[in-house]
Amino acid sequence: MAEASVPALALNDITCRFAARDGGEPYTAVADTTLIVRDGEFVSVVGPTGCGKSTLLNVAAGLLAPSAGIVEVHGERLLPELGVNRRAGYMFQADALMPWRRGIDNVVAGLEFRGVPRAQALRQGEEWLRRVGLAGFGDRYPHQMSGGMRKRLALAQTLILSPDILLMDEPFSALDVQTRQLMENELLALWAENRKSVLFITHDLEEAIALSDRVVVLSAGPATRPIGEFTVELSRPRDVSEVRMTPGFAELHREIWHAMKEEVLKAYARQRAA
Repeated sequence: MAEASVPALALNDITCRFAARDGGEPYTAVADTTLIVRDGEFVSVVGPTGCGKSTLLNVAAGLLAPSAGIVEVHGERLLPELGVNRRAGYMFQADALMPWRRGIDNVVAGLEFRGVPRAQALRQGEEWLRRVGLAGFGDRYPHQMSGGMRKRLALAQTLILSPDILLMDEPFSALDVQTRQLMENELLALWAENRKSVLFITHDLEEAIALSDRVVVLSAGPATRPIGEFTVELSRPRDVSEVRMTPGFAELHREIWHAMKEEVLKAYARQRAA
């Protein structure tokens, strides 16, 4: 991965302010933040609750125009007036599945919206159901699936569009521990096939280390900013449960938590005082 290459995603000096409901001073969620994701890199962002992690992800997706700063996608400026980031796929924390559509129809929805013929879309959809371990489940509706199955379906729904950048907002946070680790390994296996660029938001520091090439730590809000950046030099491929047992993992966890701890305590104190 060449350092001199153009990043897949660059958030340059981003500031996001929101108007106060009572007409008071605007609330600054993010201030002067620069965040780079290189081509093929898996980057996780961690930080206290309410620090602006999802705000940055929405800026990267083109769903939110920053108050200041520039977003670049593979070297081209992302302009709010041109709409969303069409080179990115967004996997939300909550399932973005359509309950009235069968599994296969949820998976192929994006292709059909793009005008891909139905028969071709269904062939690709069946292949993606197989790749995420849901072969034979395409006729089921979301309410007939477990939480883990719905996450697999959402993953197929996102990856079938072959986005250059994958934006993920705590996608596995609602799952039980065992299912979560299975999904994390599934994600790593699919990512290893083509090394798309990933920006992954999580509250779970262990998850961030287990998945990523690099972990970025944000300060407590308001006016959040990066306060630390850590390279994960654990070998790949990884099993997320086994890598947690290695000395290198434990050492990196201590180092990142040392950088995070004070900010987490600040955020907790503000929440209690609110």
